[in-house]
Amino acid sequence: MEKTTKQNEPLVTHIFTADPSAHVFEGKLYIYPSHDLDHDGPSNDNGDQYAMEDYHVLSMEDVNAPCVDHGEVLHLRDVPWASQQVWAPDAAYKNNTYYLFFPAKDKDGIFRLGVATSPNPQGPFQAEKDYIQGSFSIDPAVLVDDDESAYVYFGGLWGGQLEKWQTRTYQADAEGPAPTEPALGPIVAELSEDMKTFKNEPQEISIVDEDGNPILAGDEDRRFFEGAWVHKYNGLYYLSYSTGTTHKIVYAVSENPQGPFVFKGTILKPVIGWTTHHSIVQFKDKWYLFYHDCSLSDGVNHKRSVKFTEIQYNVDGTIQTIDPYGDE
Repeated sequence: MEKTTKQNEPLVTHIFTADPSAHVFEGKLYIYPSHDLDHDGPSNDNGDQYAMEDYHVLSMEDVNAPCVDHGEVLHLRDVPWASQQVWAPDAAYKNNTYYLFFPAKDKDGIFRLGVATSPNPQGPFQAEKDYIQGSFSIDPAVLVDDDESAYVYFGGLWGGQLEKWQTRTYQADAEGPAPTEPALGPIVAELSEDMKTFKNEPQEISIVDEDGNPILAGDEDRRFFEGAWVHKYNGLYYLSYSTGTTHKIVYAVSENPQGPFVFKGTILKPVIGWTTHHSIVQFKDKWYLFYHDCSLSDGVNHKRSVKFTEIQYNVDGTIQTIDPYGDE
């Protein structure tokens, strides 16, 4: 008998999954996670412990229905340009096609963004022969707006190599800004109609406080670290992301998909494990936060499990802060 899915519990327990990107396709919830592998390799700030090699697709008919694993839909060996580490992906639908966007290191050990396609939301996906030209860093998240224009958001510090691209050419020894300088923001690029190339040059997103001042690099409770996600609510664009070192999911709001975004607050308090990575999706008349933690593996950072919980908006459009273990 299949197990019914419950909020704040692992969606699946037969494999370790992380970095869930949730979407509603064909009336169902589809979740596109990364797939953690158990191994004896090093664990460090460069992210070598995250040695993922393939992607699975999960789906649910309803939030209370069993979660189905559709199996492996893309493997590293089938990506001609990639050498290792297929990390957090996202999916999008346009042109009667499903697109899987993903990061991986190229043959030179530099993270790039790739895209794969399928006629079905559950895959399997066929990778393009080369990465998206002009792409770099990690954690792609795609918003197909109401007018069918599409934007990809990406970037991640430390192992995600974002600091090394401040000049828009790869500088292996580059470091991030000083604590008193503006923090590095996530990157946004509009996608071409075919969803496989950038329509324009990638631009850094500005995240500011309520007074219009840039969030500083030393402000680790608010500054961007990785895992950007953008969704729309009541006509506004909500940029949410991980703060990394302080282990929160926070958010900022804008009237423009490319910003600037005004910081608003915390969505999710820290979970068990180092990383935190999420997505936000509306399903029927409710909104849900998909995230991961390491509760199933007793805190092993590269053995994570995808979970979800309902989120609530206040009348003024702000999001109520969630304690992932508040009801235990």
